[in-house]
Amino acid sequence: MRLPVIDRRRLLALGAALPFIGACSAAPAEAKSFPKGKTEAEWRKVLTRDQFYVLRQEGTERAFTSPLDKEKRKGTFVCAGCANPVYASSHKFNSGTGWPSFWQAADKGAVGTSTDYKIGYPRTEVHCADCGGHLGHIFDDGPKPTGKRHCINGVALKFVPA
Repeated sequence: MRLPVIDRRRLLALGAALPFIGACSAAPAEAKSFPKGKTEAEWRKVLTRDQFYVLRQEGTERAFTSPLDKEKRKGTFVCAGCANPVYASSHKFNSGTGWPSFWQAADKGAVGTSTDYKIGYPRTEVHCADCGGHLGHIFDDGPKPTGKRHCINGVALKFVPA
């Protein structure tokens, strides 16, 4: 049996809205259990306003505002929330995007990922595996050997020189 034209359009509209509906029900990183979890009040005490916005509210800093985008020394980039080593300077590259970019995490268990639909289509969100802090997103336009670009908010990181 064919549905009338109007009903098919309503069904198509509903189908198009599903990613947005799903995004509204997605649980923030803080709702999950992480080894270095804190309450919102505890996070507000230890993070700057900008760090809290990015790490705990999954915000994004403005492009080209982080000095870590130009950081070229040898060392380790750690999560600004919990000091978990998340990226090695040897994995950093200049993507030209205005955010620190890496072709892989420091090690396999340093970061976690999830899918977010905040801008209407799926993206791979990357977060600290220890505290759940939002770091940025992973894209498929990076260099070899992985072809990945971990596009990371500089305010979510601290650099520890070697």
